[in-house]
Amino acid sequence: MVETREPLNLAKSAMDFLSFKYSITLIATAIACLCLHFFIKATRKKRYPPLTGTFFHQLLYFSTIRDYHTDLAARFKTFRLFSPTRSLIYTVDPAIVEYILRTNYTNYGKGSYNYNNLKDLLGDGIFAVDGEKWRHQRKLASYEFTTKNLRDFSSDVFRSNASRLSLIISKAANSNQAMDIQDLFMKSTLDSIFKIGFGEELDTLSGLSEEGNSFAKAFDDSSDLILWRYVDIFWKIKRFLGVGSEAELKKNIRVIDGFAYKLIHSKTQSMSKQQNDTMKKEDILSRFLVQKTKDPKNLNDQYLRDIILNFIIAGRDTTAVTLSWFFYMLCKHPSLQEKLAQEIKEATKTNDSISIADFPSRLTDEALDKMQYLHAALTETLRIYPAIPEDPKICFSDDTLPGGFDVKKGDMVCFLPYSMGRMKFLWGVDAQVFRPERWLDENGVFRPKNPFKFTAFQACSSLN
Repeated sequence: MVETREPLNLAKSAMDFLSFKYSITLIATAIACLCLHFFIKATRKKRYPPLTGTFFHQLLYFSTIRDYHTDLAARFKTFRLFSPTRSLIYTVDPAIVEYILRTNYTNYGKGSYNYNNLKDLLGDGIFAVDGEKWRHQRKLASYEFTTKNLRDFSSDVFRSNASRLSLIISKAANSNQAMDIQDLFMKSTLDSIFKIGFGEELDTLSGLSEEGNSFAKAFDDSSDLILWRYVDIFWKIKRFLGVGSEAELKKNIRVIDGFAYKLIHSKTQSMSKQQNDTMKKEDILSRFLVQKTKDPKNLNDQYLRDIILNFIIAGRDTTAVTLSWFFYMLCKHPSLQEKLAQEIKEATKTNDSISIADFPSRLTDEALDKMQYLHAALTETLRIYPAIPEDPKICFSDDTLPGGFDVKKGDMVCFLPYSMGRMKFLWGVDAQVFRPERWLDENGVFRPKNPFKFTAFQACSSLN
C-alpha cells in the first residue's frame, strides 16, 4: 500500500506545483500588462482636433458664424478654436454626435458655463440645467404632454391661430401688399404657445394688446442679448457695473418677470376658488399648479416661471423659424407649391371653394398622416435650415472621442446641425440642394434617417 500511495502523492504534488506556477504566470502577466497600459496612457501624447482659429475669429465672423463653421467643417469634420478659458471643439461627425448624446451622454451637458450664460432669462428651466432638475421637468412634461386633454387643447389653439394668420395673409395677398411673413409667424406661434402655456390670450398677432406687445419685444430682445454673451468676454463686468447690453437685458427681464408672475398669481387665485373636480386644467400652467399642491417645496412660483418660459422658447422660435424657411424654399421652388397643394386637397378631401375658417377642421390626425410629401418637404427644410443650428455641450471629465481626439474637462464640444446638412460625405453631392424626395421610399412613403446624421431634433428619437 505504501508503494502505491507514493507515486500518487508525487503526481498530485507535481500537478499542484504546475497549477501554482501557471497561476503565478497569469497574475504576473496581468500585472505587467496593466502597468504597461498605464505607462502608455501616462506617456501618450495627447491628440487634439486641429486648431483652426481663435476666439477672436468668432467675433470677426459673428454675422456669418454658421457659414464660417461650415467651411471649416468641410475641411476637417472636427476642429478646434482657441479661447482663454477652454478649447472650443466643433464637429459634424455622426460617430461623435452619437457618443456625446447617447454612448457617454452623462459626461456632456450644459454645465456651469451655459447655465451662467442662460440663467437670467431661462432660470432653472430645462434648457439651462442638468441632473435632477432636468429629469424632474422632463418627467413632468412627458406625463402632461401624453394626456389627451392637453393634445386636444393644443390642436384647437393652433388651428384657431392658424386660421387667423391665414386670413391676414390672404387679405394682404389679395390687395397685393408686401408682408413680413417671419414676423407674422413669430406672432402667431407666440400667441399659440402662450395660450397653451399660460392659458391666456397674448394677442400679438392683432397688435392691439400693448401689454402683450411689450412682453413679446422684451422676450425677443432678451433672447438676442443672451446669445451675445457667448461672444462678449466682458459681459460679466457689464452686468456688475449695470451698463451696456447687460443693463438693457436687466430691463427686459424685469418686463418678462412682471408679466409672467402676474399671470401665475392670477391663475393661482382663480384656481383656488374652484373645486379640484370642476376646475379646467387644459393649459400647462394649470396642470403644474395642480402638481404644486402635491409638491409645494419644489414647484414654487419662480420655478413655474422658468418651466413655462422654457416651454415658450421651445415651441415658439423653433416653429416660426422653420415655417419661415419652409415658405422661403417654396418661393424658390414654385413647382413644389402645386404638388403640396394637391396632396393637401386629397388628404383633407377639400377643393378650392372651402373657406379659410372651415378648412382647419379638416386637418385631422388621419389627414395629416396622409401628407407624406409635406412631411418630407418640412424635414428637408429642417435639414438645410435647422431651428437649432448649433448645440454646445460641456465636457465634465477628461475623455477621448471616437476617432482618438482628446477632450479636457471643461472643454466645449459642439455639434453643428446647420453644417451637417451641407456635408457631401453625409448627404451626397447634392447636399445643398433642396430635394424632399430624398426622404421618400419608392412608394412615396416618408422614411426617417439616422438621428445622429439628421440632428435637427438633437437625436431625441434615440434617447430614452
